[in-house]
Amino acid sequence: MTPIQALQKYFGYSEFRHQQEAIIQHVLNGQDVLTLMPTGGGKSLCYQLPAVLMDGLTIVISPLIALMKDQVDSLNVNGIPAAFLNSSQSPNEQQYITDQLKSNKIKLLYLAPERLFGSGSNLINFLKSLPVCLIAIDEAHCISHWGHDFRPEYLMLAGLKTEFPKIPVIALTATADELTRKDILEKLNLHKPAEFVSSFNRANITYRVIPKKNSFNQLLAFLNERKEDSGIIYCLSRKSTEELAADLKEEGFSAEAYHAGMDNAQKAKNQEAFLRDDVKIIVATIAFGMGINKSNVRYVVHVDLPKNIEGYYQETGRAGRDGLPSDALLLYSYGDAIKLQRFAKVDGNEDQSAIMLKKLDDMVKYSQLQTCRRQYLMHYFDEAFPDNCGSCDICLSEYEKFDATLIAQKALSAVARLNERFGSTYVIDLLRGSRSEKLREEHKQLKTYGIGADISKADWQRYLRELVSLGYLAVTEDGYHVLKLTDKSNAVLKGQQKVELIASQTIEEREQEVIPYEAGLLNELKTIRRDIAGNENVPAYIILSDAALMEMATYLPQTLDELRLISGFGDVKLARYGREFLIPVKNYCGKHNLSSRIKQKSTKPERKAKKGNSNSSKSSNTASDSFNLFRSGKTIAEIAAARNLATSTIEGHLSYYIFTGAIDIFEMVNEEKKLLIQNAVESYGGEKLGPLKEVLGEDHSYGEIKAVLAWMRRTGTI
Repeated sequence: MTPIQALQKYFGYSEFRHQQEAIIQHVLNGQDVLTLMPTGGGKSLCYQLPAVLMDGLTIVISPLIALMKDQVDSLNVNGIPAAFLNSSQSPNEQQYITDQLKSNKIKLLYLAPERLFGSGSNLINFLKSLPVCLIAIDEAHCISHWGHDFRPEYLMLAGLKTEFPKIPVIALTATADELTRKDILEKLNLHKPAEFVSSFNRANITYRVIPKKNSFNQLLAFLNERKEDSGIIYCLSRKSTEELAADLKEEGFSAEAYHAGMDNAQKAKNQEAFLRDDVKIIVATIAFGMGINKSNVRYVVHVDLPKNIEGYYQETGRAGRDGLPSDALLLYSYGDAIKLQRFAKVDGNEDQSAIMLKKLDDMVKYSQLQTCRRQYLMHYFDEAFPDNCGSCDICLSEYEKFDATLIAQKALSAVARLNERFGSTYVIDLLRGSRSEKLREEHKQLKTYGIGADISKADWQRYLRELVSLGYLAVTEDGYHVLKLTDKSNAVLKGQQKVELIASQTIEEREQEVIPYEAGLLNELKTIRRDIAGNENVPAYIILSDAALMEMATYLPQTLDELRLISGFGDVKLARYGREFLIPVKNYCGKHNLSSRIKQKSTKPERKAKKGNSNSSKSSNTASDSFNLFRSGKTIAEIAAARNLATSTIEGHLSYYIFTGAIDIFEMVNEEKKLLIQNAVESYGGEKLGPLKEVLGEDHSYGEIKAVLAWMRRTGTI
């Protein structure tokens, strides 16, 4: 059986994602591999599929009991014999698994690192008596002191290559910067490992940051639009999780808390309720989530600032693992950053303290951005990305700017007269003419004292952040955040450089409905899935993902052969559940005089967008309006004129729908131009439009270039 045949048979997909195929081939060839792939990108398949194809036992090292159980349940439902050994099992259960291993009836065995090498453990000798063919180390960043989630027990895994010198090892993680990757390779002692770093972009997640102000009301406003969705809310402290969960319950939300200080039985109960959709919201510290494969988490909210980009990225990545549109919201307060500084410092280790403070500073910069958030995240992980993603709050906003040269001159002058020795709070106090005793008397005599009294403190904070973002000011990274002038400051102070700042912004709500689905049928299918999951004692998403149900409600398969084309239906699931799902689809179609739409489905598995809110009172300033006008036959120029928007804005709207598959690339670009633009992107990169336009010349518009870039991102060719 080939890898692609196994992919269809066991997992129900017809094509690999990211670099899965190359990674799997390296493993099958007996090579060591380090794999970085975003959360929800399909890391586990990189060892699960080889385990099916190889003769022998695959050992999977995993840090959490919940992760083991989740993956074992999923594998068994797919017809792949898997098991775990951990402290949650009785001696009889463990003996049964041992007997199964001796009889070669298990393909994958999940273990915690301390179980493998713990004191007094004979497990390693037992495993050496079995036909082990592959070792997979999940969440490999836990072995590194420089990673965001270091676990001392992972250091024991350095002995794997000594005990199993000829067995290939695959180490996997979703987040690791270059320093952490190097540390992983050294500590695991991998032999000439191949490194695979897939794109970190999670295109289906919309990133938003809002200044924290009356955070509970802000959270309620967000949650009230998502009452039927599952979500995770992260807090900094254990106490906060319990208080917030209680407050949400009082408001009628289905919520429970989760943190490391709770007893194991309560943690397990709350987590299980969330996985099974009995509880919609988990309010948690970062103790929750690693390895949680719940595919239908629709949003992740951080009500407190995360400590670093790696942790933030991994936590937001727990939303939308099924590929459907999802949200990541961060409530930002600079006070949180100050509070976190003391947690970032490591006693007795100045070098590590400096690294942790730098990571915190990078998180603060992300929160204060006035440029594309997705680009910042991608650049953080050393991945090139264009400067407009079309799906973060910055790129979905239309900004009204004003001439703020005088404001900038006042701010820069204040920094200069303070000899570049103070942070933003002190500078603002000087500008506003504060009478605080903290302000030195000699500074109250400066010409800049009180020259910005007409501007509120909040606005000054915003203006200073934007001046930093634009490069007119810099902030030191030594933990004191002192404001400094830059090379660009002098021209502003001399009146040679005009400065424009943001006066206000209008958020464009992205309409999420791309292909219509039958909402009534979808609800029926969810009920059937819930009943099957209850009978089999597993979470509903392990039976089928929301994305698979959405495809059924969209394409209305009428036969088992057509159902096989729905993503997630492998041979085992088709045999087990095919008819149970097919009957209600056929009945629904008969009742509503509908027929199969399976021919509209691409042969490549697609992730369909979630049904959007059709409320007519919603702002008309959306990408969907441009899409609908385009579908009505209007040209881009006509749409721009009708909506009083720039043609470049309309081109950006339509490019998004090329990315989702709702618009065919050839509706905007002919084949000859598409090939020329594609060749230029492959030669020069797609980070900047300007250089591409210069290479391609006047015959190719920016809109055509954007369209091809969107198509290339959708097809994974960029």
